[in-house]
Amino acid sequence: MTKDITKITPYNTDATKKSQVEDMFDNIAPKYDLLNRVLSMKIDVMWRNTLVKWMKKDNPQEVLDVATGTGDLAIAVEKGTGSKVIGLDLSQQMLNVGVIKIKKLKLDGKISMQKGDAENLLYEDNRFDAVSVAFGVRNFENLTKGLAELRRVVKDNKSVYILEFSKVEGVMGPLYMFYFKNILPAIGRLVSKDNRAYTYLPDSVNAFPYGEKMRQILLDTGFKKVEYKKLSLGIATIYKATK
Repeated sequence: MTKDITKITPYNTDATKKSQVEDMFDNIAPKYDLLNRVLSMKIDVMWRNTLVKWMKKDNPQEVLDVATGTGDLAIAVEKGTGSKVIGLDLSQQMLNVGVIKIKKLKLDGKISMQKGDAENLLYEDNRFDAVSVAFGVRNFENLTKGLAELRRVVKDNKSVYILEFSKVEGVMGPLYMFYFKNILPAIGRLVSKDNRAYTYLPDSVNAFPYGEKMRQILLDTGFKKVEYKKLSLGIATIYKATK
């Protein structure tokens, strides 16, 4: 039986999932970018670029990048579309790393980084031309509430783009899951010194709805059209949900 994604938490303490996720990313922030590149073999860069190419067709002028982390997708969106971007994240330590990256790239006039909660956005209705989130919706404490907030702040007839892990199906599935559940957490623990963060990753991916299930959740949230693209044999999926 699939576990409820809201019950999967980084540290299994009495603290809320939101609080635990914030602590986890604060803990791993200094090594996050290094681990991302090593563990994904840089395939995550290709995934983000695929999302940006899809988004570019909408010609957005202002984009909200939720769960921005250290700003990788925000940077890719700005470079690929020329839009102004607000990067929002719960973790101040992740944002701090992102601010340094953005200044080095001289993009601080185009990308602003803000601390905030995806499930309680402080922006007005129908504000953004597009909303993006990469590997963040798994971490929402209340998935439905978070998705409803993303829908609320995007303009009518515009789209929310979600890049999220899914599951490899077919003959490669067992091999990938062995890597994901055994090798990846071991490397993560070694480099980040956080014993739980990279065990939480496969646990949360296993519990997360993907493909048609995620499409239906987005439709039930009120989006009028949902498309999705599987990437790299289904390791990740991009969902385009149009308001």
